[in-house]
Amino acid sequence: MLFTSVTFAFFLPVLFIIYWAIPARFRYLVLLVADIVFYMYGGPAYIILLTSIALVTYYAAILTERKKTKTALVVSVVIVLGLLGFFKYANLALGTLGDICSLLSIGFTPSVLKIALPLGISFYSFAAIGYVTDVYRGKISAEKNFLKYMGFVAFFPTVLSGPINRAEDILPLINEPPEFDYDEAVKGLRQMLWGFFKKLIVADTLARYVDPVFDDARSFFGLTLITATVFYTFQIYCDFSGYSDIATGTAKLLGIKVRDNFKSPYYSRSDKEFWSRWHISLSSWFRDYVYIPLGGSRVSEARHDLNIMLTMLLSGLWHGADWSFVMWGGLHGIYQIAEDLCHRHLSKKENRDKKERDIKRSRAWNIGHGILTFGMVSFAWSFFRANNTADAIYIALHMPRGLGHIAGSYIMMLNNMRLDGLKLTWLLVLIAVLMIVDFVALKHDLYDIFGRLPAAVRWIVYTGLTVFVIVMTLNGGVQQEFIYFQF
Repeated sequence: MLFTSVTFAFFLPVLFIIYWAIPARFRYLVLLVADIVFYMYGGPAYIILLTSIALVTYYAAILTERKKTKTALVVSVVIVLGLLGFFKYANLALGTLGDICSLLSIGFTPSVLKIALPLGISFYSFAAIGYVTDVYRGKISAEKNFLKYMGFVAFFPTVLSGPINRAEDILPLINEPPEFDYDEAVKGLRQMLWGFFKKLIVADTLARYVDPVFDDARSFFGLTLITATVFYTFQIYCDFSGYSDIATGTAKLLGIKVRDNFKSPYYSRSDKEFWSRWHISLSSWFRDYVYIPLGGSRVSEARHDLNIMLTMLLSGLWHGADWSFVMWGGLHGIYQIAEDLCHRHLSKKENRDKKERDIKRSRAWNIGHGILTFGMVSFAWSFFRANNTADAIYIALHMPRGLGHIAGSYIMMLNNMRLDGLKLTWLLVLIAVLMIVDFVALKHDLYDIFGRLPAAVRWIVYTGLTVFVIVMTLNGGVQQEFIYFQF
């Protein structure tokens, strides 16, 4: 079920009324039914896989806690990753094997498996693995009620595209639902409205100009590719953070707090800082369950660099079954290793043993490194958006072409992307609004600030923004699926 669908507009109010109307001890059952209905709306067969993964990890956690051994943990992780690998990466593995055989002149042409990627499998698989691991580490106790645990794994606001939940956050609120909090519910509605604006107005508008370029990338070069990449940088942010805002706001309506997934990422001054602000639930998952177990930073410099690269390569592979995603992850690995090398060998001696956040920098340094980081992140996004590895390489190599003729490149870009001065100005205004809001959010809780405004002002904004989103969406808007559904 799409958050942006008419069905969801009826589903959520009905759930909200029933959820808060019944006694607290039965709410986990209502939530579980809502989870199943929401998830099965996209394909009834998928619920079998989700339930299977939940059963495996549920019993593994109980055995792990009871036996105090790692065996059940390892077996469950192998099973879950095996299922994830089969459904998501089987065709990538077969295609790669075919390419290798072709290079070696071996007559082998693999058949493409007709496997539909189950919705949200990457997200709920990682949530389940994190749960069993935390039980093994003694951070949480194993949940004995399978229906409550299933409610955690299949939690409908986040099951399709995250954030990736932690059991320590969600299960206590499922076991002991809090009392209705009017202020939290209002904050949730505000966050949902802002999420709808980012998705339907900013992301889907940018998509109309980005998609034609990337879907036929080899017909373009120079400023056209650069502009499409920059626009995609904002498109994917508004698309994914918009989903996260709607998901987090929906959870707040039910008294469940989900961790923030984005914190003004395009104001980062380094790639490492970017990953502490972008898709935070995934970044922290890889930090806690991959990077730190590999040794983290408590090893030699060379091993530390290897740990960073392995973590980022796996993060890239998690995102999609194409080597272009691995290259995207590898680029971020290179960025972070380069930053560490510069910090260890080029920064002032008194700063080399300090963490970046503890070093006082000048405003010029922050602005300069912010622009540099944005440029590096945007360039990497071209690999992420490219339809395949060959297109990604073409885009990277052909971005500089023709830039010596600025005026001609600008006119060609407008023609290629079917833009004019008015349309371009509108897109830039949308991006400017986004960046202004994110800048204020660096130091302030916007939802609290907005809540302190006079009621008349708040309702004017609520009504105006809601009408604007609806009118713009219906008047020529092209509604698209959320980008992260494919992962």
